[in-house]
Amino acid sequence: MTDTPAAHPVFPDLKGASVFLSGGGSGIGAALTEGFLRQGAQVAFVQRSDATAFCDRMEAETGARPLFLPCDVTDIPALRQALAEVAERQGPIQVLVNAAAHDDRHTTAEVTEDYWDRAQAVNLKHYFFAAQAVIPGMKAAGGGSIINFSSISYMMGNAGYPAYTTANSGINGLTRSLAREFGPDRIRVNALAPGWVLTERQKDLWVTEDGLQAHLDRQCLKEALVPADIVGGVLFLASEASRMMTGQALVIDGGVVVTG
Repeated sequence: MTDTPAAHPVFPDLKGASVFLSGGGSGIGAALTEGFLRQGAQVAFVQRSDATAFCDRMEAETGARPLFLPCDVTDIPALRQALAEVAERQGPIQVLVNAAAHDDRHTTAEVTEDYWDRAQAVNLKHYFFAAQAVIPGMKAAGGGSIINFSSISYMMGNAGYPAYTTANSGINGLTRSLAREFGPDRIRVNALAPGWVLTERQKDLWVTEDGLQAHLDRQCLKEALVPADIVGGVLFLASEASRMMTGQALVIDGGVVVTG
């Protein structure tokens, strides 16, 4: 795994599990896909861009090939169709990871109504409808785990992307409400809020030496986060190791928001 900080523990209950991720072919999502493959899970993911080369590499490196379905997550009928196809091909989805998002920078003044709606569609709306689609199968199977990716950006009160931070905060509310509603069905719903993870996109668009150093100064742990740092937390939330944990927001940020 690229930039692997340490070997991840093995969760035996994830072997053979049917896992679905949005945005699973690049950035943090790609690290998650690889992490689940190395647990022996059946892994499917969607994203807009072609991920064939990534799937080829995963098959060569892990011995297992993820199922990739091209899909724009803002197209809810297409997302529902993809989820149904995955359930048909690898069994009812037991673990749903809503990870696809787009953290474009923008100012309040420049946001139009259309931009606002697009931002909520790509950062929040599809989380709800993906969960809605998989919950019946999880109920029938006696339980499941839904993991919604948020971000510490809204916890920090960051400026520079208000539509994005609004969606992040909404994800937290959605997580708590679904956890309450479907807890009796043994469906656990948790959020995971990463800090500033140095994906290739982040490095290409926004990372500067001064900016990164200023952020590291706020972290308790003085190392930059990489995608592999997020994998262990997701595997834990997906497995029965966290069977009595729901409605929570797990923060992996090197110690920024907890300490101020």
